[in-house]
Amino acid sequence: MGGQEPQFIQVGKGEKERKIAVEITEGRAPAVLWLSGFKSDMTGTKAEAVADFGTRAGQAIVRFDYSGHGRSDGHFEDACVSDWLEEAEAVFDRFCAGGALLVGSSMGGWIALLLALSRKAVGQIKGLVLIAPAVDFTEELMWKQRFTDDIRSAIIEQGYWAQPSEYSDDPYVITRRLIEDGRNHLLFGRDLYLGAPITILQGANDPDVPASHAQRLVEALPRDDVTYSLVPDGDHRLSRPQDISLLLRSIDAALHGSTDSDR
Repeated sequence: MGGQEPQFIQVGKGEKERKIAVEITEGRAPAVLWLSGFKSDMTGTKAEAVADFGTRAGQAIVRFDYSGHGRSDGHFEDACVSDWLEEAEAVFDRFCAGGALLVGSSMGGWIALLLALSRKAVGQIKGLVLIAPAVDFTEELMWKQRFTDDIRSAIIEQGYWAQPSEYSDDPYVITRRLIEDGRNHLLFGRDLYLGAPITILQGANDPDVPASHAQRLVEALPRDDVTYSLVPDGDHRLSRPQDISLLLRSIDAALHGSTDSDR
């Protein structure tokens, strides 16, 4: 997987126009729309496993790279949540005419929720599977919890801060624009109702998106059908073979309207 050449679609207008790389695994509807995490792309372990699942099961899989990620246009430092959501909406509108199951990892979980809300009226969101969903992470996990006064001052005064990454040799450059734009998309504190079943997979040993954060999301969705699975020894990535197996079982159950206990 991952060897095929992606197709590109144009998103945005004028100076904001950019080419977004998309890969399609042909199969039956509804499509599984994969939404990657922060600084991750569609060739990651979980994304490739989902695409392989689609090939074996005859299920349509749609993957894409956000701007500033993977093979899409743009620089990471120039993009923000509004851009990534606009791209997710464009991919959904173009490639998911038969409906979609949204599968989002980390930041992709936040994007999936925002997409489900923005396209709720269409009635084509069949469900969501969220892996360590980093809802409101720019504000709740970064700005309020992890950033010191010095870091916040640097972002305000310099316009950015280079955050070391455990997952890459390159730091994450956190911009003032990213933080300020994220505040336009905060979900906690809102009356949330998606009207679609939601499965949340969360590692108990996740240092980046703690289990308490995922539990907060569960509590924020009192009117929706939510299944919450805590992996006792799971980390943030949830990319071990047993984690991938749980993810694929969850996707299969969501597509067929059943749970492991029913099958």
